[in-house]
Amino acid sequence: MTAIALAAGVGFAIIGAAAERIASVWPPDEASRRAPGWRTALFALASGASAWAIVSRSTLPAWTTAVHLVVLALLVLMSATDFEQRRLPHLLLDPLIAICVVFAFVNPALSPLDAAIGAAAAVALLGALGLVVRSGVALGDLYLVAPLGLLLGWPAIFVAIFIAALLLSVSSLVMLAFRRVGLKSYVPFGPFLVAGTVITLLRDDNLLGEPAAAAATLIGHLLARMY
Repeated sequence: MTAIALAAGVGFAIIGAAAERIASVWPPDEASRRAPGWRTALFALASGASAWAIVSRSTLPAWTTAVHLVVLALLVLMSATDFEQRRLPHLLLDPLIAICVVFAFVNPALSPLDAAIGAAAAVALLGALGLVVRSGVALGDLYLVAPLGLLLGWPAIFVAIFIAALLLSVSSLVMLAFRRVGLKSYVPFGPFLVAGTVITLLRDDNLLGEPAAAAATLIGHLLARMY
């Protein structure tokens, strides 16, 4: 599993860098065509670390981990585009929604009912937040949080949204201090929702399988060799 996790990390580091480069030229109507820079390195590092951690942490069947990696690839592409162009393209959102809807019925770590409640609660919470903070939540964020709710279920999606809001607040304060944004600047929420989702996925005891399961298997093998 260590070698597979390492391979996933390297592969997703390449995907992260490529996603940031693609976002600078596509969609072409608002493309900046920026040269590679710190953001390219950041996406490569964050994407690679996320994939490595998911594969290392997962004790679920291999096909389930593979689904999580496919979802992660779409989320990386969307995050890069949202950071660059302040949009979440339906070319990426639609397959993400379709995958998460189908996965909700076969996910061994989550019941379909918990997945459905998670999606509905996430949309309701973010929709209510959008009414209060009109410039803070875009329509694309509502489309994004629905499949994330299906992936994490209830109540884990609330934890992901809280982490996302916390990360957004801290990042905005840092960028404001360094004068990278102004008081009325729009900072996209999508990438922070993705970060909150990955963190929640990794810290939850059930979503990627019980952490004790891997340890129990290892102890069983060691005892079998001893006797």
